[in-house]
Amino acid sequence: MVIDLKKLLDDLNIKYNNEKLYLTALTHSSYANENNIESYERLEYLGDAVLEVIMSEYLYKNTSYEEGVMTKMRAKYVCEDANFEYAIRLHLNDYLRLGHGEEENGGRTRKAIVADIFEAFIGAIYLDCGFERAKKFVYDNVIPLIENKEINFDNDYKSVLQELVQTDKRSLEYVVVNETGPAHNKTFTVIVKIDDIIYGEGSAHSKKLAEQNAARDALKKAQNG
Repeated sequence: MVIDLKKLLDDLNIKYNNEKLYLTALTHSSYANENNIESYERLEYLGDAVLEVIMSEYLYKNTSYEEGVMTKMRAKYVCEDANFEYAIRLHLNDYLRLGHGEEENGGRTRKAIVADIFEAFIGAIYLDCGFERAKKFVYDNVIPLIENKEINFDNDYKSVLQELVQTDKRSLEYVVVNETGPAHNKTFTVIVKIDDIIYGEGSAHSKKLAEQNAARDALKKAQNG
């Protein structure tokens, strides 16, 4: 399988030194076994750790949340679902080297594989160009998706807010303040109060989702405050 690796690296603005590292990062074990070469697995192990450090630093420097809240947020941003989305948006899976069987069985879009190559690719950048370049790659390609909410990270905003409030031993309450529309298609507006002070508001076609939106609004204000 021949891939135009130079095009990928040029598109991602990576001035590389060791092309072999990136080829390895895109090589699944099925292809590696057929061709007696190394797969991405060791690079994925390294990239996972590098990504966690970068994301930990980002959350530390850009939020004022307690450790437990940051841990939950980081878990959402570096989980398999998130890494899969990052890789797909960068078209890394188009350059994936798969064995014949894995290719035929849809490995190019298999979530676990595609998520792994994202971490392996970061590991390759780290080894080839250093930590700062790996960090720039994440800040250029991942952080905007987080800040602009371009990916649904399936965040449980209520749980995050609950943990934040518990840390300070404050009371938390969700109140429905408005219902509009016909019975089969109502819109609920919910406010969230912390120690009887309104911190956020959200609307949706279900009370549960409205509460999540209110919690998200409160967290956004807390982060910017």
